[in-house]
Amino acid sequence: MIAPDRRTALRAGLAVLGTAAASAGSAACSDGAGRSGGQNSGRTTAAQSSASASAPGAGPASAGPDPSSTDSSGHAPSNRTPANPPPDELDHAATGRPQIALTFHGDGDPKLAEALLKEAEANQARLTVLAVGRWLGEHPEMARRVLDGGHELGNHTENHVDITRLAPAAALAEIEACAARLRKLTGSPGVWFRPSQTQHADAVLVEQARRAGYRTVLSYDVDPLDYQDPPSATIAERLLGAVRPGAVVSLHLGHPGTVRALPEVLAGLKSRGLAAVTASELFS
Repeated sequence: MIAPDRRTALRAGLAVLGTAAASAGSAACSDGAGRSGGQNSGRTTAAQSSASASAPGAGPASAGPDPSSTDSSGHAPSNRTPANPPPDELDHAATGRPQIALTFHGDGDPKLAEALLKEAEANQARLTVLAVGRWLGEHPEMARRVLDGGHELGNHTENHVDITRLAPAAALAEIEACAARLRKLTGSPGVWFRPSQTQHADAVLVEQARRAGYRTVLSYDVDPLDYQDPPSATIAERLLGAVRPGAVVSLHLGHPGTVRALPEVLAGLKSRGLAAVTASELFS
């Protein structure tokens, strides 16, 4: 389900353009209060957030089955021109093509990530992993593993803090620290930025993402709430019940149920004629 907000008009414009956990390592992108947007009561000062926002090497839930539960190194260049700037945020593609994007918040046990990537590749599915910078620092080999499998890699902040509560300078530091890790490991900061612990970016986050070099914030419009660790059949049922052409799905690495659900998800997509492609492919 697409949130009936101002982004509908932006998506229509995109169609015209025809372009674009149990551990801290797998924590869900929710602050536990069911907040889904970027409109927040306040931000901490830079001093208050300095411990969580600092990062070595620094120099970038949706409409699901239950409306009450809300919470790239992409190699494909954007073909949008300065005269046609991208919308502030994308959560659904209006191209009409039978494609969807399975996007994964990158954190958690790398063995689970490896199992998931192998399953995707066996089914010719290409994924988008929005990686937590700290995770890449602990498991740097995963950056190349993702890209070498034909997937794309993006930015999900350095420490996966509640970025909506940070002062602008601290939010920028979170984004830039992850971008620096991506650049060091892959040569590119990636195409996509997704804020941590919120579905949507507010104007402050959009500005900080742009300052860090990310032209577009990647949100999502389908969320099977896999980070809550329901049965794998429930994950698949929720996802397949909500997905449609152009959907951007939010999922998480580091959760066994998500790995177990993926074969059913991919089979269900195939039966509907839907291809799982990277976000860059979806919005191209």
